[in-house]
Amino acid sequence: MTAQYAFLTADTVPDYVRSTASLSSRIDADHLTRCEEIGDGNLNLVFLLRDHQGRGLCLKQALPYVRLVGDGWPMTPDRARHEVEALRAHHALVPELVPEVYAYDPERYIIAMEDLSDHDVWRSALIRGQHHTGAAHEAGRYVGAVAFGTSAFGLEREALASSIASSVNPDLCVITEDLVFTEPVVDAGRNSCLPANALDAKEFAEDPAVRRAMGHAKWLFMTKAEALIHGDLHTGSVMVRGGDGNGGGSGGAVSVKAFDSEFAFYGPVAFDLGALWANYVIAAARGLALGDEAHADWCLDLLAQTWEGFEQEFRRRWPTRLDPRVWDDATLQDLLLTWRSEAWLFAAAKMSRRIVGLAKTQDIETLPESQREGAARAVLHVARALVRESGADSNVDHIRGVIRRQLQTAVPAAHATVEG
Repeated sequence: MTAQYAFLTADTVPDYVRSTASLSSRIDADHLTRCEEIGDGNLNLVFLLRDHQGRGLCLKQALPYVRLVGDGWPMTPDRARHEVEALRAHHALVPELVPEVYAYDPERYIIAMEDLSDHDVWRSALIRGQHHTGAAHEAGRYVGAVAFGTSAFGLEREALASSIASSVNPDLCVITEDLVFTEPVVDAGRNSCLPANALDAKEFAEDPAVRRAMGHAKWLFMTKAEALIHGDLHTGSVMVRGGDGNGGGSGGAVSVKAFDSEFAFYGPVAFDLGALWANYVIAAARGLALGDEAHADWCLDLLAQTWEGFEQEFRRRWPTRLDPRVWDDATLQDLLLTWRSEAWLFAAAKMSRRIVGLAKTQDIETLPESQREGAARAVLHVARALVRESGADSNVDHIRGVIRRQLQTAVPAAHATVEG
């Protein structure tokens, strides 16, 4: 595929900054101490810049294909516009939880935004066993603010219609629909797993309850346009900074930022919650595989913290809903119960695709193969359990117990096989 616009490189970034007035005033492109491409994601180029005065800038450019695969998988770069619009809408609601956008270049699909190099990717911190207390609550609060502020509860009808129309994002939605909901149970040739987990993947895909649940989850995702959701909210799309002034270390998280919202569209509120929950389970599975039960339990505690942050924020905003005549407190209770149940269903989908589908997580993939087997098996067992349990009792404490038992059962089984 031939690009219709020039891609940034480390050599051309300074000239680009100099030629853009809104950026040249923010950073001295003639005296850069850092100009580095750090994109390790699946889709984009990402450059971090810093000048001699310590001022920073992040440039993100959408490529016309899926970077993970190459130009054999074309992808609209207009996703950058969706990301900018979502970042700006979300930043207006919770500016402390979303990076600020400084400029957007629609001709080259370049986003200039706040430099978060003093933060750490939350997934990386969890892999190192670091605990940023409060981050999960803040992530939940972010979802709650977006759920209310970009929905019919917070936007007048005309503004809501305009926002929905602008956010239609079929190319990236299809990726989610295929990779998250369909392919874990119907392999399209992109799935993979360890040979030792082949039976686990087969049993997962052939479980009638799983297939039915994934079909229902996909239908919800495709039809339930509730709010301008992030669309890909996992521990790899949240940045954290600890009290020591940088991303490293443990302790209280003094800054939490949700980024990478190019999958944003009007979808089900519960999807973002489920995505976070899935990644906490994956982090816990890693902890158990490494024999660190304390870290695994800490990760599972994040489930309740995120729900509490979400519920508290949504309840806080509820008194300002636009039509309290019909949206009473009974409506609020119905919404919360529905979202909690749906979130577990989405969590099951998100965690299974990370084990058998394309674009796996470093939490599992960086484990030694003998430990990876048990962790992967455990996550698939949890996903099947969530399908069975969430419809009956979606209480977070109850589900946490179910998850813990499934993880504890599956992970030692792999160790026993290896040691035997």
